[in-house]
Amino acid sequence: MQGKIELKRGSDNTSVEAYLVDLGQRHVDDYVNDWVEKLRLFTQEDKYWDWIFKLRYIANQANLEGYAVECENTTQGLMIIETQMHGSRLNIGKRLVYVDGIATAPTNRIEIQRPPQFKGVGQALLNFARIRSVELGYEGRVGLHSLPRSVGFYEKQNMFNCGPEEEYDNLVYFEYGVLRRISGENL
Repeated sequence: MQGKIELKRGSDNTSVEAYLVDLGQRHVDDYVNDWVEKLRLFTQEDKYWDWIFKLRYIANQANLEGYAVECENTTQGLMIIETQMHGSRLNIGKRLVYVDGIATAPTNRIEIQRPPQFKGVGQALLNFARIRSVELGYEGRVGLHSLPRSVGFYEKQNMFNCGPEEEYDNLVYFEYGVLRRISGENL
């Protein structure tokens, strides 16, 4: 278990206790049994994220880590990060944590449900990726390629938009630079 986090209930914005945990079979089962059909119905399939394959793959790769957000006994978010092989586009020669896959449950997506069941799942996962980056000595640098419908979300997270990359199906690459502190507070 990684720790307790806070989400907001979409209907009334009240705080809800949730947990960031290591990715396990139960989370992938929730994805297969609860998410896939809803995503298909709303043409929100995550074609780049085969979570069944990813769970098996990370078990054999020391450089990959998987995490899930649980709230009210249900998987609300999934993320896989790569921790050793990616370099920064903003600080050439510096390593970063690369988000290899990130997703929130269909009921948390405003394209599927308004208001969403919970808000803050994606932000909590990205914040954790930054924490892991600091823990690994990468100073908070995090990079990822965004699906087209998520570009606005990453821009709202104040990630630097490096533009589309042809070798990644023209997905837009985003990056957080160094995490700076002012008077003991994170920016």
